[in-house]
Parts: sequence; C-alpha cells; structure tokens
Amino acid sequence: MEVCSQLPVLPLDRPVPQHVLRRRGAISLGTSSALFGGPSPRQLCKRRGGVSYNSADQAVLYLHLLGDVKQRGLGPSEPVHGAPHSHVKVDYQSFHCHQGPVRPGARGLKSHRRRLSFQRGLKNRHLLQRAPGPQHLLDQVYNCQVKCMLDKVDSWDFDIFMFDRATNGNGLVTLTFHLFLQLGLTRLFRLDPIKLRSFLVMVQADYHQRNPYHNSLHATDVTQAMYCFLRQPKLATTLSSCDMLLALVAAVTHDLDHPGVNQGFLVRTGHHLAALYKNSSVLESHHWRCAVTLLRESGLLDHLPITDRLNLEERLGSLILATDISQQNRYLARFREHLDREDLSMADPSHRHLVLQITMKCADICNPCRVWRLSSQWSSRVTAEFFHQGDVEKKHGMAVSPLCDRLSDSTAHIQAGFIRHVVEPLFREWCRFSCTSLSHRMLALLQTNLDRWTDPSQHPETPS
Repeated sequence: MEVCSQLPVLPLDRPVPQHVLRRRGAISLGTSSALFGGPSPRQLCKRRGGVSYNSADQAVLYLHLLGDVKQRGLGPSEPVHGAPHSHVKVDYQSFHCHQGPVRPGARGLKSHRRRLSFQRGLKNRHLLQRAPGPQHLLDQVYNCQVKCMLDKVDSWDFDIFMFDRATNGNGLVTLTFHLFLQLGLTRLFRLDPIKLRSFLVMVQADYHQRNPYHNSLHATDVTQAMYCFLRQPKLATTLSSCDMLLALVAAVTHDLDHPGVNQGFLVRTGHHLAALYKNSSVLESHHWRCAVTLLRESGLLDHLPITDRLNLEERLGSLILATDISQQNRYLARFREHLDREDLSMADPSHRHLVLQITMKCADICNPCRVWRLSSQWSSRVTAEFFHQGDVEKKHGMAVSPLCDRLSDSTAHIQAGFIRHVVEPLFREWCRFSCTSLSHRMLALLQTNLDRWTDPSQHPETPS
C-alpha cells in the first residue's frame, strides 16, 4: 500500500467511529489492533479499499479517506421565517462546493475530524519516515524547504502560496506554532505545546477551505504580516508579551468560520447570525466568539487565573472587531488625531491597544502592498468570492451586492477602488507612525500595483 501524507490517525484504545468504517478508503492496520478493541482484518477486507499491516507501529490505525466521499443527511440550512428573502434557501455547507470537497457540517462529525486532524499532525512525519520508497525522500525535501522558508518568515516577500504547498495545506498550524516558539510565548505563558497545537489544528479546521479567499491560507498570510509588523522597532520595543500573544491569536482567528459572503447577504437572507448580533459587525462578532470557543475547548489558557482569561478574551474581541471594514474610518480618525497632536504614547495601555487595532487592520488588508506576483493572486481570489456571491443573489432573484456582479465589475476596477479608498489612507497613516523602510516600501508597492490595475493596456476590460 502506498502511504500518503493525508493519513488521519485513530488510536485503537477506543472503538473506531461507525461513520468512518462505512467510508471508502485504504487502510494500514497495526498488527496488535485486536488487543485494543479494533476491527478485525476480516471486517476491513469487506470494504472498498486496500488493507496492509505495519508491524513497526502497533498502536494506531492509519486510514486514507478519499476526497470524493459524499456526506449524507446534510440538507440545506433552513431560512428564518418572516425575514427578508426568507424564501431563499442557501446551503452554506456547499456554498463554494466547486472549489473543493464539502466538509462535514454536523457538529458530531466535526469533533471526530478535529481529533483525527490533530493526531495526524503529530504522527504524520513519523509515519512517512517509516514508509519505504520515494515518499520518504519527498518528505525530507519538503520538510527542508519548510525549514528554509521559516528561517525567512520575517521577509515581506515571503511566498505564502509556496509555503502552503510545502506544508501540504497545513501552513497555518506550522507557521503559527513556529512564531510562538520564535517569540518565546510558549515559555513566557507556560503554554502546553500539545494544547497549543490542538488549538491551532482546530482553528485551521474551522476555516472553510472551499472559500476562494476567506480560508486558512488568508489567515496564515495575515499572521505572517502581523509578525513582520511586530518586529518593527516601535512595536518590538514597546509591546508587552501579552500584546504579542493577543496580536498573533487575533491574526490566526480573525476570519474564523467565515461563510464566504458579506454581512449584507446574511442580513438580507435572514441568517441567524444577523439576528444574534443585531445586524452590527455580524461576521467579526462571530469570528470572535468562535475564537473564544476554541480557546476554551483546547484548554490552552486554563492554567491562567479566570480574571486574566476573561480579560484576554475581551481584548481579543476588540482586535477582531477592528477588522470590520465598515468601521475603518472611526479607527483611522482616532489614530490620525493622535498622530496630528503627536501625543501617541506607547506607555499608555489604551494608546498601545489602539496601535494594535491599527496593526491588525493593516495585516488584514495588506495584500495590495505585497509584490505583484503575490498581490495579484489575492486579488483574483477575493474577486472570485465576490462574484460567486453575486451569482447566488441572481439565482434567487435578489439585488446583486456592490462589487459582486461579474458582468459590470472587474478585478482591476474593484482593486483600484479598494486601494484608493481603503488601503492607501490606512497605510499612509501607518507610515507616519512607523516610519521604517518596510512601511515606505509597502507604500511604494501599493502605488506600483495601483498603476498596474489602472493601466488600460494591461486591463482593457476595466470599466471607464
């Protein structure tokens, strides 16, 4: 049997879930599995797939699940009766199903997937090193590439797409775990590495990989940008270790469980989240609550006093809520006033937290400030997500949201407007505050990218 890098791991000290046994795939079974209550080889041979034995590892069951397995019993979400467009039935589980396999939506199955994913992460390299043939060499090559890339994680030219391929789609876990060690946060806060990894795996699993843009790769990119900003002199010398911990956790979780549509869509379709958060910062509030849920579920901060944990959760919420693009002018006005009066003091906790909020905003929308080969890929991804929402709105007879009509909008038109009205004002103020070679370079790249988006010879389809 050929062992691949996507093998989940099931310890055989408890029965294998029935929904797993019913699925199609290839199996590698430890020779002593019967001693731990595992299924017998005869039962497994009845399934569609191959069975092999690994005498070197006698405590785990390796299970290769194919990507085209369909989940049953996952119907479309029910609309909220009496809400605008309550007749619209949007299946959020398969909203971007053309982008990849649909993930299980039932919470019971998600808990199983979390355990499998976490243990796969711990055992994956160990498993591949035992496998004969070229897979062993390939694993070594990719691990060396990941290590070389992590050595340059503070570079603004860091290729997050290549990193994602090198880590086999586990970039968020790999990069963030490395940054916690790099900044000494694991030691300073006495964080259990197992709980930290468990938390990161759950976070990565709760991002919707079918979303073209708002997925774990975007969170990884934002986290890498946040690390670059934290290393700038005005932040590196003034922020506390608690500030850095919050900044990284906020970057990792800031779009957690994003459905791939904007707030207006949720409000108009009567989504339960819109009612829960009273149509105000709906997505950002949901991201925050999801982050708190995973922090508590993983037990990462359980060793801290309850008052400290609640304070950290509250401050985490203020950082994530700052990413609401509709509230940017409010945050930017406060920041600009302090810069104009020259009274911004990093010794003041409230001022320091405002700077963290601005840093979080910069990390979230810094794509237009990257080099073109990276920036253009992000632009294509976010436009694809916008246009897909517009297609769904047309399908259900709804008014198409701004920037979501593929017939009247274009990537160049959307990006040029976004840079002029949202990104450039924010990063000019950031450059006033930071005044480093990186901040000036970001402004230069921003202008270069804007020139390319507004050049009619390169984008003739751009509306005039």
